[in-house]
Amino acid sequence: MRRQVLLCISVFFLSSIFGQVSYSINEEMSTASIVGNIAQDLGLDVNKLKSRNARIYSGDKREYIELNKDRGLLLIKERIDREGLCAQTTPCSLHFQIILENPIEFYSIIVEIIDVNDNPPTFEKSEIHFRISESAVTGSKFDLERAVDSDVGINGLQNYLLKPTDHFALKLHNQADGSKNVEMILQKPLDREKNEHMSLILTAVDGGEPQMSGTMQILITVLDANDNAPIFTQPVYKATVAENSPKNTVVTTVSASDADYGSNGRITYSIRNTLDDVRHMFEVNEDGDVKLIGNIDYEKARNYQINVRAIDDGGLTDSCKVIVDVMDVNDNKPLIKVMSKSNLVSEDVKSNTVVTIINIQDQDSDENGRVQCVINENIPFSLKSTTNNFYSLVTDSDLDRERASEYNITVTCSDEGVPSLSSSVTLTLQISDVNDNAPVFEKSSYEAYIVENNTPGLSIFTVKARDADWNQNARVSYILEDSSVNGVPVSSYVSVSADSGVIHAVRSFDYEQIKDFHFRVKAQDGGSPPLSSIASVKILIQDQNDNVPQVLYPVQTGGSLVAEIVPRSAEVGYLVTKVVAVDVDSGQNAWLSYKLQKATDRALFEVGLQNGEIRTVRQVTDKDAVKQRLTVVVEDNGQPSRSATVNVNVAVADSFPEVLSEFTDFTQDKEYNDNLTFYLVLALAVVSFLFITCLVVIISVKICRWRQSRILYQSNLPVIPYYPPRYSDTLGTGTLPHVCNYEVCRTTDSRKSDCKFGRAGSQNVLIMDPSSTGTMQRIQSEKSILDEPDSPLEQKPPNNDWRFNQGQRPGPSGATGGPEVAMGTGPWPQPPTEAEQLQALMAAANEVSEATATLGPGTMGLSTRYSPQFTLQHVPDYRQNVYIPGSTATLTSNPQQQQATAQQATQQALPPPQASAQPEPPKAAQTPASKKKSTKKDKK
Repeated sequence: MRRQVLLCISVFFLSSIFGQVSYSINEEMSTASIVGNIAQDLGLDVNKLKSRNARIYSGDKREYIELNKDRGLLLIKERIDREGLCAQTTPCSLHFQIILENPIEFYSIIVEIIDVNDNPPTFEKSEIHFRISESAVTGSKFDLERAVDSDVGINGLQNYLLKPTDHFALKLHNQADGSKNVEMILQKPLDREKNEHMSLILTAVDGGEPQMSGTMQILITVLDANDNAPIFTQPVYKATVAENSPKNTVVTTVSASDADYGSNGRITYSIRNTLDDVRHMFEVNEDGDVKLIGNIDYEKARNYQINVRAIDDGGLTDSCKVIVDVMDVNDNKPLIKVMSKSNLVSEDVKSNTVVTIINIQDQDSDENGRVQCVINENIPFSLKSTTNNFYSLVTDSDLDRERASEYNITVTCSDEGVPSLSSSVTLTLQISDVNDNAPVFEKSSYEAYIVENNTPGLSIFTVKARDADWNQNARVSYILEDSSVNGVPVSSYVSVSADSGVIHAVRSFDYEQIKDFHFRVKAQDGGSPPLSSIASVKILIQDQNDNVPQVLYPVQTGGSLVAEIVPRSAEVGYLVTKVVAVDVDSGQNAWLSYKLQKATDRALFEVGLQNGEIRTVRQVTDKDAVKQRLTVVVEDNGQPSRSATVNVNVAVADSFPEVLSEFTDFTQDKEYNDNLTFYLVLALAVVSFLFITCLVVIISVKICRWRQSRILYQSNLPVIPYYPPRYSDTLGTGTLPHVCNYEVCRTTDSRKSDCKFGRAGSQNVLIMDPSSTGTMQRIQSEKSILDEPDSPLEQKPPNNDWRFNQGQRPGPSGATGGPEVAMGTGPWPQPPTEAEQLQALMAAANEVSEATATLGPGTMGLSTRYSPQFTLQHVPDYRQNVYIPGSTATLTSNPQQQQATAQQATQQALPPPQASAQPEPPKAAQTPASKKKSTKKDKK
């Protein structure tokens, strides 16, 4: 395939570039074959073909060429038959344009279709007949039918061959249009008697590769002599006809003559053209008139060539040429084609922006084909001619969508023919919105009222703003601007709905705290960037009667009594006092009126309705009570009204002491009494709680100590007493000759000793408890030294003169043989007698019995054995376990033995006669309870 590329680029104004590229391709190429690399030939980037929406524009209904944007190639879309497309016209080419947008550019493309040898020469008839007279002379010519080859050039018809060539030969005549007429020349006279019928083969060949041919059979019948052929008066005839002429119009008349006579001289005319367009357009009759039988159109063919043949009955022929020129008539309106347009244009485009490119075509010629186009007036657009038959619609002023959102532009094109023909097309252009208008409030400032004590969330009123823009740019949102009211953000007072602009109260307003406030609301559209405007809003709070009057005077006190004194000599209209009250509301809600609700004597006093003055209505007399109590009602003028009461104490007296004596029985204020009662009850509850708490703590401590003493009683460890001797410096006459203090030690399981030391100057008696082995109790006689209680006692060394024999050592009852007590002489004093010791022991037992008899069973944590039902007869005998220091005697439960022992002990223990003082008898042994008390004293 050979390809020729011709690139001519012309640069014009108005951002449009035009050029022309030519290609040559063979016909009958397969689909998708490459015509040429248009991107490379035009110097364009392949990506720009896609981004700029490159496309092919062709005025024909059928599209043979397509554009591959991805590769930048022109491809064959449909098989191209040059003969079907251009017939015999040469050169044969396709014309179309490639259009690009942003900016708009277009290029003219010419694709020449090169003929290939795909059609063989053909004859119209497969055979023809000739009747030739035998008298035909040598050199006689016989015109043959020409073969037709749809191909052109070298591929077209080139030569003819005739076989056999015994009598005839071929002669070719080149015509001005490039065709060849074929004649059969008689070279040898015919002889009917030898050969009446002859058959020849005429072959037409072309010059293509491979060579193709077509044949036609020639049948010759030899007749008798007809030796003159028809002859046309002129070889070429010329005629002119206007397009759109009616049928049967005679274009021209041809004429031929034959010198023969009779049937040999009768001539018949016919058209020899093999092309259908000529045969369908013209005809010739017997008289040689060439008539129009079809619709002739200048735009389809501007001239026609008709070959007319004249033949006589003898078969002799002659031919001539008729050339018919078609005259143009203004019969075509201008054709308006919108090649590229933008249906949507932004309102902020610059001037001279190309909106649409229009192609104007008028198939007429000369003046009939010259066209002028105009558009309607009063629109911001103009129509400019860019090149031949192309116009650009551009903007010539600023666009405003708010003024006109759509334009219907009518383009009217008229030719210069007579009469002039015109056509029009209407372009609808939408103007896209740009956010160039800010929202506008209906008012620059708003004022609204709301009654105090409103419900939070209540709608107060609505602000409204409008935006002249469209869609998102006109969508208005309302925003509460940041500000403060009395130091509090305004958003704590009101809120605004972003969509509707409704202002709501966020809180309940109080007229007494705030009467009005200001804030600003911003309206903002949804454009980018957003535009906004601001309106000021003032909210006024309307008063509501929500406050009761407050009495300022007389002052109501809870603890003291205030009374107004009226002398008994007061006249009518005497000003007793004035009730002063205020109402924090405003307007009529604060208008106060005073009325006397109750009075001890309503006929004595009256209250001023407007001023609250309490005056006497009549003369005060001696019969009037001293104590007067008035109740005054203060009421406002609101709807509904609110009121307050005040008590006024009036004393009708002439002296202050009289007033005091009369008003002492006035009861105090009820509220004060209620408060005092509350505090008294609270104090009593607190004291009771503390008392119960202390009682529980004391009981818990007692129980804890009692349990500890029980553990000591139940111990089975033996008690080993140790008695270190202590001596006094001096012994008083008539007193106890010796005062000793014993140290008691108890040995426990843990091998620790628990020693308690008795206080000096007291006598101790150790008692063994049989229920708790090894436990010793100390019974103190509470005997104090009378002479020098505060003098220190010095321990003397023990006297080696006295000793206990084996029988006198401590032991159980009956361990020794006799009750005698051997004692050495010396300063060691005489111990108490056994009778005295027995007497002290019995007194202690009785004391325990009396102490336990006063307690109930289980009282204060004591066991039931100390209950009153537990008498002495149930108590075990402790006397056999009691050892008396300084004596070998033991206590026994036998009365006789007790009596004998007591007598013996009494005799031994009698003091000498000269003793002036007797020792104080020992006290009874302590009970467990008394032991605890003494223990606490010892600890202190």
